[in-house]
Amino acid sequence: MKLKIGDTVDVLDDVLSGQVTAIKGNVVTIETDEGFELTFNASELVKTKSSTLRNNVFNSASLKQVLSEKTEKKRHNTVKVKAKERYLPTMEVDLHLHKLVNNERGMTNFDKLSVQLDTARHKLEFAIKKRIQKIVFIHGVGEGVLKMELETLFSRYDNIKYYEADYKKYGLGATEVYILQNPNNR
Repeated sequence: MKLKIGDTVDVLDDVLSGQVTAIKGNVVTIETDEGFELTFNASELVKTKSSTLRNNVFNSASLKQVLSEKTEKKRHNTVKVKAKERYLPTMEVDLHLHKLVNNERGMTNFDKLSVQLDTARHKLEFAIKKRIQKIVFIHGVGEGVLKMELETLFSRYDNIKYYEADYKKYGLGATEVYILQNPNNR
């Protein structure tokens, strides 16, 4: 096979390829894909077609596009939570009677208090079961009976701390409960 300048060739006994840049008799000079000029005997080279698999894969636009996508730095969209919001309770329970029953007509004070405490107990058990760390019980200011009963209820649990809720948000009528998730590791 006759070689001429500009032909693409592969070296037989090496993993090299390139383009023919000069021919002097039986000595052929090629420029490799990396830009090096090397000389070989013509019998050591094989002419390859310009549309070889190597050219299709390594010089194609689609490969360059894929490589640019792989090396492109992708920004991960992270939601930044403000410090104030990070410590906000995840659950609020409003114990005002009009939020719990449709009609309070005919109910005694004991019935009303029982409905409120049952709701508080139920919601607290739910939070413990679902591993919710913070709950705010909104009880209102009133005479303080419900607040004292809630404190009695909370004191029965070993894995609970309770304190006044955020004054700016709830005023004096709310208690925040913090549920310890691993009470044995205190």
